[in-house]
Amino acid sequence: EVHLVESGGGLVQPGGSLRLSCVTSGFIFSNFAMSWGRQAPGKGLEWVSGIDASGRLINYAESVKGRFTISRDDAKSTVYLQLNGLKTDDTAMYFCAKGSNRRVDGLDRGQGTQVTVSS
Repeated sequence: EVHLVESGGGLVQPGGSLRLSCVTSGFIFSNFAMSWGRQAPGKGLEWVSGIDASGRLINYAESVKGRFTISRDDAKSTVYLQLNGLKTDDTAMYFCAKGSNRRVDGLDRGQGTQVTVSS
């Protein structure tokens, strides 16, 4: 059974940073692309960033490019998202998803970790 467990969210002031982690199990992590997505209150799913199985092909949504960094550690079956320069618009539930580096809809995903950016 596939399990994806996110952590690292919290309350941070604008301009602050957080590092999100997604620990996975139940599949051969190194064989799969992974993505991070988010959902703000009252809004739909938004893909944020993705990384392919090799770790070499990385994509970002325009809204986070230059501020967020995705990475993976295959030895730990974990994907990370470093969030820098946070804005109030980044407030959302963040989750990881298995199987694509360009979308999150329709994929196995975790329960998420809440990121709140507020002064």
